[in-house]
Amino acid sequence: MAAINFIQQVSKARNGLGSFVLPCKKILITYCDFGGSSVGMRDFLRSRLKGFASQYPEIEFQVLEKPGFHPVIKGFYTNEKSKQICCRKWNADVIENKLKLLINSTGSKLKKPKQNVISLNSSVRGIWSPFHVDPSQRYKI
Repeated sequence: MAAINFIQQVSKARNGLGSFVLPCKKILITYCDFGGSSVGMRDFLRSRLKGFASQYPEIEFQVLEKPGFHPVIKGFYTNEKSKQICCRKWNADVIENKLKLLINSTGSKLKKPKQNVISLNSSVRGIWSPFHVDPSQRYKI
């Protein structure tokens, strides 16, 4: 049991060291076979899914029929996070663009930087001081 945990820790994806690993590892596509909101998803599954999935052989695509539910695409990532997008009443082009968005995402939520950017270069103008002004003009308003 300890050997398996060690192997999982060693084989954790580290992009940039040796090779690039896509953060997205699995895409789950759910749709309804008779619902009106799934028309675009059914069109995508019939005409485009095979070609789209062949572009990304390292990602597992799973299609699941859920009667009575709106179509949803869900991405699972290597950092144990997931994202889902509801595809209700979307056409096949929009669904393909959203799948690309899920594939190119990391699964993490967007955050603001915690610190302001600090430059190591000095300003072009230099540091302003009131003593840099001509003495005859210093106290004139």
